[in-house]
Amino acid sequence: MGTMADVAAAAGVSISTVSHVINETRRVDPRTRDAVLEAIATTGYRRNALAAALATSRSGVLALSISAWQNPYFAPVVRAIESRAGELGYALMMGDSHDDPAIESSLVGSLLDRRADGLILAPAPAPRAERTTIPMIRSAGTPLVLIDRLSSAPVDQLASEGSEPVARLTSHLIELGHERIGAITGRRGIQSSVERSEAFTTAMATAGLRSAPRHMRCGDSSVDEAYTQTLAMYRGRGPRPTALVVLNNAMTVGVMRALQELELRVPQDVALVCYDDFEWSDLFTPGLTAVAQDVEAMGRRAVDLLVERIDGFDGPRRVERLPTTFHHRDSCGCERVRTGV
Repeated sequence: MGTMADVAAAAGVSISTVSHVINETRRVDPRTRDAVLEAIATTGYRRNALAAALATSRSGVLALSISAWQNPYFAPVVRAIESRAGELGYALMMGDSHDDPAIESSLVGSLLDRRADGLILAPAPAPRAERTTIPMIRSAGTPLVLIDRLSSAPVDQLASEGSEPVARLTSHLIELGHERIGAITGRRGIQSSVERSEAFTTAMATAGLRSAPRHMRCGDSSVDEAYTQTLAMYRGRGPRPTALVVLNNAMTVGVMRALQELELRVPQDVALVCYDDFEWSDLFTPGLTAVAQDVEAMGRRAVDLLVERIDGFDGPRRVERLPTTFHHRDSCGCERVRTGV
């Protein structure tokens, strides 16, 4: 492996010029820069990231704390973040918070200890994140962007629209003639879950309807709990919902499993709509009527916001909401209504 001195000798420049090219600490004539880059390739020199971090006060690394394994929605978000970070010359280190505030606090502390230039955080359920994790990051002076779950904290934040899409899904079922509509809601204490749940109840109230408490159950943003709560809902006493709104895609899998076990057909017996689409939703029979988030745009924009802060932007906090897309398929029962089946 070549050294910086080898690169300087091969390019016919000083070691300090090589350093400026590698660390981008000073403008270098384009022809000289090209000669240095060619010498790096021929000598096999590898940049010492630790030394560079000490010289520039930057590590070239972004950190991410997210609950990636419990929620399949976050997997493409992580891919988009990693891709955009790479395009901008950053490596990504990440850890899974498991949506546990204590794990999140410890994880974020470890990421900060490793001198990340900035951090993207999908906060664990409130209020602990706002009381401990976010203040810890801010006191360290590390640029921060919250993703998916908004907060009152004075930091940059990015999330998909939540209220209007859920209201649209609910209103669509009401327009089809449903009055007993149930909902499987997400994990308590998470801002996006609260927002979507409130949008469902508001849409029902606006239509003069009210979902019975036994028909509005917390699926805890998980496959297994959504499965359990759906079984309980339909095996309980009293009239059963003729339609369901499911408020994230992990829970949709559990709901569909439960409906299959109950031998309830979609949409003939239960109309089904969901917030969060799947890449393979159109492979379901019937196809799922769903609201899709632009997770690629979310991941990339989160990195852009963070890097702008790292590069010195000191304006007021930015809170951005990304639009969703309504995919109208068959699980809502529209095909059944049209054909009279």
